[in-house]
Amino acid sequence: MTESSNETNQKTKSDPNLLSSRFRGFYPVVIDVETAGFNAKTDALLEIAATTLKMDENGVLHRDKTIHFHVEPFEGANIEQAAIEFNGIDPFNPLRGAVSESDALKEICKEIRKGQKAAGCNRSVIVAHNAAFDHGFVMAAIERINYKRIPFHPFVTFDTASFAALSLGHTVLAEACKRAGLGFDNREAHSAKYDTEKTADLFCYMVNRWKDLGGWPIPEVADVGESEKESE
Repeated sequence: MTESSNETNQKTKSDPNLLSSRFRGFYPVVIDVETAGFNAKTDALLEIAATTLKMDENGVLHRDKTIHFHVEPFEGANIEQAAIEFNGIDPFNPLRGAVSESDALKEICKEIRKGQKAAGCNRSVIVAHNAAFDHGFVMAAIERINYKRIPFHPFVTFDTASFAALSLGHTVLAEACKRAGLGFDNREAHSAKYDTEKTADLFCYMVNRWKDLGGWPIPEVADVGESEKESE
């Protein structure tokens, strides 16, 4: 006798070693942006990278694919001199090979939706270090290009700075990576691709460490009513 499709789907949803079961059905995508300031509405997005994640048969989270673009400042964008001196990006250098916000965001969202569907997840969630910043710039860029097929949750994020403060006692990405034994090359810092992949490694480390310590899967808790009956 074969299982019904509903029974199969129910088992799939309840399997703790599937990505679709791990984060309330969310598909975690690690994002890092480099910008020409702090205001997502007015300041230029200059670089963006997104790293997708995968889970093996043992429920261990790994880095999967990275998508990376240098981005042309949108028309009328503000560029703060202090910001580009800090990140070392020349927004108008033709050797950057920059593409429009529209091309970058559409390609990233298309790849994320494919990964989300393959993983059986119902929505994507941005994972980032100080995630409110990256989420704000990504959503502002998506709004500017009037893109409708947004894979990301409109406000939920996973902030690795907060997770690292709890699990490693530090909020700075470089220091948290070092404490996790992942290393960090400060010469590569402020490259969206490098920072995204290090953030992905850090997120995977913390998620997997929590699992190793017995925090996942969550132990089943007996129904209170049933527990009371058993104690009578």
